[in-house]
Amino acid sequence: MSRKRKTVAETDADVILIGAGIMSATLGMLLKELEPSLSIEIYERLDIAAAESSDAWNNAGTGHSAFCELNYTPQKPDGSVDTKKAVQIAESFEVSKQFWTYLVEKNILSDPHTFIRNIPHLSFVWGEENIKFLKTRYEELRKCNLFEDMEYTENPTTLKEWVPLIMEGRDSNEKVAATKMDLGTDVNFGSLTREMFSYLGKQENVSLFFDHEIRELDKTADGAWEVKVKDLDNGKKRKRVAKFVFIGAGGGSLPLLEKSDIPEGKGFGGFPVSGQWLKCTNEEVIARHHAKVYGKAAVGAPPMSVPHLDTRMINGKQALLFGPYAGFSTKFLKHGSFLDLPLSIKFNNIRPMISAGLHNLDLTKYLIEQVRQSPEDRMVALREYLPNADMKDWELETAGQRVQVIKKDEKEGGILEFGTEVVSAADGSIAALLGASPGASTAVSIMLDLLGRCFKKEMQSAKWLSKIKQIIPTYGQKLADDEALCQETRQHTSATLKLNSLVEG
Repeated sequence: MSRKRKTVAETDADVILIGAGIMSATLGMLLKELEPSLSIEIYERLDIAAAESSDAWNNAGTGHSAFCELNYTPQKPDGSVDTKKAVQIAESFEVSKQFWTYLVEKNILSDPHTFIRNIPHLSFVWGEENIKFLKTRYEELRKCNLFEDMEYTENPTTLKEWVPLIMEGRDSNEKVAATKMDLGTDVNFGSLTREMFSYLGKQENVSLFFDHEIRELDKTADGAWEVKVKDLDNGKKRKRVAKFVFIGAGGGSLPLLEKSDIPEGKGFGGFPVSGQWLKCTNEEVIARHHAKVYGKAAVGAPPMSVPHLDTRMINGKQALLFGPYAGFSTKFLKHGSFLDLPLSIKFNNIRPMISAGLHNLDLTKYLIEQVRQSPEDRMVALREYLPNADMKDWELETAGQRVQVIKKDEKEGGILEFGTEVVSAADGSIAALLGASPGASTAVSIMLDLLGRCFKKEMQSAKWLSKIKQIIPTYGQKLADDEALCQETRQHTSATLKLNSLVEG
């Protein structure tokens, strides 16, 4: 039962953000721009920002814009392709680019190349059925102006120009196809997050605490939240009270949401999925591949495990990785505890969790197979994309943890959600972000939605609306429905972020 601790008048901060990842950084920046007088405290259990899901090596996908991720365009039983989610994600990524453009123009972010660069996005498939699917997907997506610059080919000569390493050593009789978007980008969310926090930490009434862990969350009689914090350096504990709390702790969000005891958080569970990469160590190979190439996921595979041969810029240096290979761990965070999963099971979520497990036996089978893989098995998967791959050029790298959302469902009892979920209290005093892909790339849209729920009155005010339109010029408009606005917006963001301009045609 909640106990009265302090009154709202005695709060220590207007806002407490838990977790120093891309979500908290984005929300903190938005709030500080919309209401500069707000006092904000940020708590992170590790000694650096963005060391979990937002880090470049931990993140399963960087620059998700639905250009190449085939799992965002599921095939229907009749063979048609559903593009709704792809369009939504592409629009959300354009919102993120507008936000970053605003931060660059205000000199809050420095050189855009420290966090975003152009990398072509390709989907690559083989086999008649997959080629038919890809062509249908291409034809459907091209109807939307967000994807009008997409190219499609089955021509081996063109493919050798697009992805020479993927075509080298491939059987000339094998039928293959690909789509390509030159507007694709690679985003280093670790670098971006740390730069945003560097700026936030210097602002008035903003305090950033590393090596601090949140232990308890209690709602006061006056509607505020008392947060118990432990300093991991010296073991000291203290209590802080805030009007609003955001739980953006990645895989650690679910246990904290359960501690809040809000009715809206009942029934949620989490299913952790770990990952590994094959990282290329041969500089010559790295230099010869310049694209994000996504294929089709195996049956039962979670979205974060869609195979891709991925060029990334990490700390200013080009890197090449393949994967991720999925695995299972009971940890909710890469730096978490093996007790995370068992301790998250409560009376109110055990039925949804069991039900979701029974309805996802393919996933369980897939994860068991992935865990049992040998180095040779991993190379077999890589050689489907790089036929000439040499084992000595690749080494295994541990990726981050993802916690897929399990939620109540009237029909099924419980369902496994492959996406992100914002859970907020009815009074808007606390919110948590659960789930994974495509989180980071759509962080701005997710946080704007959160503000609409938790700062409803302020978001409807002329002051906040005016400022939001400065930050996101297309706020409230759909780029998918307005070709001229889409082109104008992309030209503006591309110029500021030093990206390719639109392909003229």
